[in-house]
Parts: sequence; structure tokens; C-alpha cells
Amino acid sequence: MTYAFDFDWLLDYWPVLVKGIAITLELTLVGGMLGVSLGVACAWARALGPLWLRPVVAAYVELIRNTPFLIQLFFIFFGLPALGLRLGELEAANFAMVINLGAYGCEIVRAGIQATPKGQFEAGASLGMSRIQTFWYVVLVPALQRIWPALSSQIVIVMLGSAAVSQIAAEDLTFAANFIQSRTFRAFETYFVATLIYLALAIALRQGLRGLGWTLFPKRTAR
Repeated sequence: MTYAFDFDWLLDYWPVLVKGIAITLELTLVGGMLGVSLGVACAWARALGPLWLRPVVAAYVELIRNTPFLIQLFFIFFGLPALGLRLGELEAANFAMVINLGAYGCEIVRAGIQATPKGQFEAGASLGMSRIQTFWYVVLVPALQRIWPALSSQIVIVMLGSAAVSQIAAEDLTFAANFIQSRTFRAFETYFVATLIYLALAIALRQGLRGLGWTLFPKRTAR
């Protein structure tokens, strides 16, 4: 093997990598917060919402969970303009990540809700709580305690899946790596470093979400 490994030249491109990391983190933060919120709303609709709303949400969940994320992204970025809705690269990326995480989050949260004993609903009603108060304080919080590890893993998966947004020229970390490789033709070093950065981001995000779980649900983590 005659290939000479050299990583020193990557220092010239650190601003590009830093910008890519920042955009990846921004996409993950926005997609995670809005996606989990959408997932909770959809879980409520499927488990406790009006009967007419349940098949609508179920169709959305099945559509998203049974189609590739890349196709969803292309449809939003390239398809919606035909209907007069044109989104920028980052807007389309955020939208795609939110609806994707919302569908998967819906099923995860719904599993937690369905594991709640029916007596909890009756207990909330006996305390004079409204249906919304019962859902929020009696059902949702214990459900989130149970499914937090699974929900955290799904957020990490969505962060890793954000690499696909480089296909619509959103300038995330993968876009940065492709940009550097196209100008230096040093594919091994470029993607090796990008891999290490994704690994570090995934571990940091997982640990951060675990710490957030300890803060939000101290009783569960104290066991």
C-alpha cells in the first residue's frame, strides 16, 4: 500500500466542519423538540382523542414509518413547490425531521400511555381533574418516565439520519465532508474525521438526554 495518510491539511477546512457541526446540532435540537411535541400530540390523539381523529393520525404514522426518510425529504423539498409551497434547504430539512420523529415518537409515547393502568384515569377524575389535566399530570409524565430511554434512542437515530439532508444542499456535517472531499480528493481522511465527529455527537447527545432524564424524572433514575 503506497497511500500516505495525512490529516494536517484538514486544519485548513476547520471552519467548514464547524459550520457543518453547528447546522447538524441545530437541526437535531429543532427536530427533537418539535418532533417529540408532535409525537406527544399524536399519541394523545391515537390513544385518547376523538374517534374521527384517530384514523387520520394512524394514516400519518403509517405513511411516515413505511417510507424512506430520504423520499420524505425529497417530496417536501422538490414536490411541495408544485403545490405552491416552496421551502428553503434548512426549512425543508427541519420539516422533514419533525414529521419523521413525530411519527416514531407517537408510537413510542402511545406505548407508554397504554401501559398506564386504567385506575389512574379514574383516580384523576375522582380528584376533580379535567381530561386534559389527567392526561398531563397522571398519564403523560409517568408514561414519559417509562419510555424516555427509547425516545432518547430515537432522537439519536434522527440526528444520524440528518446526514441525508446534504442531498438537498443543506450545509450539515455530511455536506461539509462532501465539500472537502470534492476539493482535496482525500476521501479516507475526510470521512474518517466525519465518522469520528458523528460518533462523538451521538455519544454526547445520548449522555445529554440521559442527564435530562435524570433532571426530569429523578424518582425513576434514583432506583
